[in-house]
Amino acid sequence: MTPCIPPELVTSFIGGAPVKGGPQRLAVYYPATGAQVSELAEADAAEVDRAVAAARRAFADRTWRLMPTEARQTLLLACHDAILAHADELARLECLNLGVSLRELRERHIARAAYNFRFFAEFIGQTRGEVYDQAAGYRTIVVREPVGVAALIAPWNAPTALASMKIAAALAFGNTCVVKPSEQTPLALARLVELLHLAGVPAGVLNLVNGRGPVTGAALVAHPDVDLISFTGGTETGRQIMAEAGRRLKPCTMELGGKSANIVFASADYDRALDAALTSIYSNNGQQCLSGSRILVERSISDRFIADFLDRAARIRIGDPMDDATELGPLASGAHRDRVIGYADIARAEGIEVLLGGAAPANLPDALAGGYFAQPTVAVAPDNARRTTQEEIFGPFATFLRFDSYEEAIEKANGTAFGLVSYLWSDYLPTVERATRDLRSGVVWVNTTMTRELRAPFGGYKDSGVGREGGEACLQFYTEPKTVTTPSTPMSPRRFGLGT
Repeated sequence: MTPCIPPELVTSFIGGAPVKGGPQRLAVYYPATGAQVSELAEADAAEVDRAVAAARRAFADRTWRLMPTEARQTLLLACHDAILAHADELARLECLNLGVSLRELRERHIARAAYNFRFFAEFIGQTRGEVYDQAAGYRTIVVREPVGVAALIAPWNAPTALASMKIAAALAFGNTCVVKPSEQTPLALARLVELLHLAGVPAGVLNLVNGRGPVTGAALVAHPDVDLISFTGGTETGRQIMAEAGRRLKPCTMELGGKSANIVFASADYDRALDAALTSIYSNNGQQCLSGSRILVERSISDRFIADFLDRAARIRIGDPMDDATELGPLASGAHRDRVIGYADIARAEGIEVLLGGAAPANLPDALAGGYFAQPTVAVAPDNARRTTQEEIFGPFATFLRFDSYEEAIEKANGTAFGLVSYLWSDYLPTVERATRDLRSGVVWVNTTMTRELRAPFGGYKDSGVGREGGEACLQFYTEPKTVTTPSTPMSPRRFGLGT
């Protein structure tokens, strides 16, 4: 394959063109080696203002927001095709600043990014208004109109896949937007924005600003001309954004953290549940909010299940993410790697048995010696009240909990501040039916793992977020209803001021 050379400098993209960028520069690193591969020009408040102003002008231009549905569908499908045509390039850029295996990025992340645009192209062709004619002599219609300028803030763990969902939805319903990726992972998103403009997105409709949350992100969230905010990231940052947005009554969707329970009953298909347990914690290098990081296993099968899980986890291939044989690449940064590994010491201090990992891997090739690698880690906790069973570690760190009864399993699964996803493994229908009602999470996956249905709402309970993403959920968020009432015949209003 042709090598992918990242740009020397990543800048903002405003009004249809890249900008020069400010003086503050941030290094972008390749997690597999620790080497700097690019540099980022951080957008300050003035540059953010330029981006929001460009989005506001594009929205004020009726040409964009009143574009016929068929024309908008054509544009979104052109974006889909552009992403697929450059899938290898985008995957390699993503790999260079994320460290997830190139195979996984190509097959899942970039394919999903393209599909997001196709999905919303198809979805908007099926939307409809409402008509009410129950009131005698009147007909009321309800139409939905785009809200305005959307601030779309993407996380570092799956930047292109998750940002593209927000971009496709915002554009599909006629909004304009300003996108802010994480300063750690700007490469593929910067190229994606260029490709979408080449596919026909008008100047000013889609703008990009880069920088740290307290600088660029704060300026974007607080900007008075931003009408709505969609954020995916950490729970504490989500709270700060919602507090700022609340001062201006800006609607928000927040997809935040998770500490998801993966519940395996003795009635499960054993081999399938084992495969899925490994996938749900170690894919994406363990860095995903929907990881099945707490594995709850019924005691009667727990010894065998944990032993088999350990055997498989110990044989996971760690290495160069550009190699398709690699199963676990580096974590996204050195600081994050140290944090994840540090939880092994926290676990031991809490009386938790660490059975595997908890350190950087040995015997890596010299070329990867500076990379941010962590071993697959497996721990067994005596109860659910430990930091490793309550705090989001966000890495390849699985913690097992045993349970003896259905009631205990549900109590432990729900015993967390989070509520994004629950995994449920059982072939006994009464258990499945009961658990899907009792689990307190926004998504329940039964006998499957990480199956995203874009037509259905996705989001979490409790500290895992506010609002949802998905077809109808995005329609509700990115549009506002307008009620129009018209009399069927001329009405006779009361006549004031005529005397007696």
